[in-house]
Amino acid sequence: MKALLSHTTGGPETLVLEDVPDLVAGPGQVVVAVKACSINYPDTLMIRDMYQFKPARPFAPGGEIAGVISALGEGVTGWRVGDRVIGMIGNGGLATQAVVEQGRLFALPDAVGFDTGASLLMTYGTNYHGLVDRGHIKAGDVVLVLGAAGGVGLAAVELAKAFGARVIAAVSSEEKAALARESGADDVVIYGRAPFDKAQSKALAEAFKAACGPNGANIIYDVVGGDYSEPALRAIAWEGRFLVVGFPAGIARLPLNLTLLKSCDVCGVFWGAFTAREPAKFRAQVADLFAMLQDGRITPRIFARYPLAAGGEAIASLENRQAVGKVVVEMA
Repeated sequence: MKALLSHTTGGPETLVLEDVPDLVAGPGQVVVAVKACSINYPDTLMIRDMYQFKPARPFAPGGEIAGVISALGEGVTGWRVGDRVIGMIGNGGLATQAVVEQGRLFALPDAVGFDTGASLLMTYGTNYHGLVDRGHIKAGDVVLVLGAAGGVGLAAVELAKAFGARVIAAVSSEEKAALARESGADDVVIYGRAPFDKAQSKALAEAFKAACGPNGANIIYDVVGGDYSEPALRAIAWEGRFLVVGFPAGIARLPLNLTLLKSCDVCGVFWGAFTAREPAKFRAQVADLFAMLQDGRITPRIFARYPLAAGGEAIASLENRQAVGKVVVEMA
C-alpha cells in the first residue's frame, strides 16, 4: 500500500509518499480500501505537533475517509467485505488502506459518491453538535458565522438555515460572499485581514451589529478566532451563545465583562470528544445528516480534488485559507 507520511515535525512540504506494508485488521477492526479522504483543519496542526493529539511518527494525516471494506478482523459483526463505508480515524487517511474500529464506521449509500461521503462527518457533524447541543438553535434565531466560506463555515450556514435560522455569513472577499449566499446566507459581512487596531475592531463590530439587527446574534459560530472574535462578541444578543469552534487566526482574548453585560455564554465545541463520550447520540445525528443529504437540505461543496501524491498541496490549500469549501484527496 501507499501512504503519505509525516516523519518530522513541519508543514505540508515535509510529507513523503512511500510504499509500506499492507494493514491487518485487529479484533473489532476492519481494513478499508480508501477511495477518498477529506482534509480538515486538525490535519494542518497535527503534522506540526500543534494538535491536542500527537500520533507517533511516522504517521499519515487524514482523519475522515470513505472507501470499501477489504478485510474483517476477529469479532466484527454487521459488516461485510465489499461494503461501502465512511469513517473517522483520527489520522491515517492519506493512504490507500486504513484500519477502522467497527464502531466508527457508517454505511455509505450507493447513491452517494466517495468524495461526498468523505466530506460529511467532520464538518457537518461538528456543526450539528455545535448548533444543536451547544448552541440550542431554534427556528427564528439569528446566527452569525465567522469564516463562512470554508468547509466548516459553509456547512454551518447550510445547517443553520435547515434549522430555520436567519444566517449572517462573515467572509473575507466578494467571491466568498457570493458562495455563502449560494449556500443560503441571508446577509453577508466582508471583513479585512487581521491584525486590527482599535478603530478597525470597532468598525467590524458595528458592521456585525448592523447585519444582525437590533437584538443581535443569538448564536455566534466562531471558526476563525484571533482579532475577529471580540467584534463578533460585541454583536451578541442578550443570553446569546458564543461557540468556539476553531482558531486559525489565533486564540482570541475576550473581554469577559461583555459576557456579563449580555448575560451570554461562551461554549467550546469539541466534537471529537463528544463522539467518543456519546457514541449513540453521535450515530443518531449522523443518521439525521444522511436524511438531510437525501432531502437536499445539505450538499457538501467540494472546492478541489487532489491525487494522493499531491496530498501535501491539499493540506497547504486549507492551511493558507485558499480553500472555499471542502478539499478532498482521491486515491487512484
